[in-house]
Amino acid sequence: MFTGIVEETGNVLVFEEGSEAYRLTVQIDKIQDGMALGDSVAVNGCCLTVIAFDSESVSFELLGETVRLTSFNELATGAGVNLERSLCFNGKIGGHFVSGHIDTMGKVEVLEMRGKDYYLRAVPPPEYMRYLIYKGSIAIDGISLTVAEVDDTGFSVWLIPHTMQVTNLNQRQVGQHVNLEFDLLGKYVEKLLPTVS
Repeated sequence: MFTGIVEETGNVLVFEEGSEAYRLTVQIDKIQDGMALGDSVAVNGCCLTVIAFDSESVSFELLGETVRLTSFNELATGAGVNLERSLCFNGKIGGHFVSGHIDTMGKVEVLEMRGKDYYLRAVPPPEYMRYLIYKGSIAIDGISLTVAEVDDTGFSVWLIPHTMQVTNLNQRQVGQHVNLEFDLLGKYVEKLLPTVS
């Protein structure tokens, strides 16, 4: 479980398909403190298991399905990825509950500065639009954000300069895909409502 508050952005050192699994190695600077093998780390919002680490890097194995269903299929060496260690209940919860299980990808349609802030519009597959509500929560590449606008085909969020500075969104471009995780509560409500009498 995560909060969607990115701790650091690391650069991809290695991303390759091995004989048994895909392997991703990321340069790190902060999140190694207290890290142990088997820990969960959200990488662009996707929950991955630590298989190796040292003071400068951390490695993960990825399922083929994870690569196919997330924006990892567009990942290149040198790309910045958002990193967050799993939630500790002795710390702050600054975002919203994020499971690290990506629902789908969204295509970036607009990403531009408007005034002093940044505006991002993304378009998910139509069947996921039902999970978006005005002022609701959304995790984009693992970043906890508030939905500012929703229409029939997509949604928008506003980004403060700090978010652009400390996450990988400063490297994103129109036409690229981002990982989306919709609010967990909304998905449970949808599942349970037909059974409520």
